[in-house]
Amino acid sequence: MGAGYVATVSVDLHLPTSGSLKDKRREVKRVTHGLVRHFGAAAAEVDHHDLRQRARVTAAMVGGDPSDLGTRVEAVSRWLNADEVFQVVGEWREIIRVGDDGGWDGDAITAQ
Repeated sequence: MGAGYVATVSVDLHLPTSGSLKDKRREVKRVTHGLVRHFGAAAAEVDHHDLRQRARVTAAMVGGDPSDLGTRVEAVSRWLNADEVFQVVGEWREIIRVGDDGGWDGDAITAQ
């Protein structure tokens, strides 16, 4: 039985036109649903919940091929950076190998 991989992409977003938390949450919901719909990722706002013009969103994807996941991570990054409603002001990527025994083996490929 082979190992699997988990890829994560976390981005800090600046939403300059967001006038309220309600506006921000509407945009974050649009982004997280888009990540699910377009890339099959699990996605959530994970930080800056109480700031109206800032959000951190993390998306996660799983697969058996790290190069395929790397390609998918690149596509997620391009999609996020192409959105004109917000600016990506920080981005973190990671691909983690999950060992044959079902546990994490500590090998991670990280890029910023």
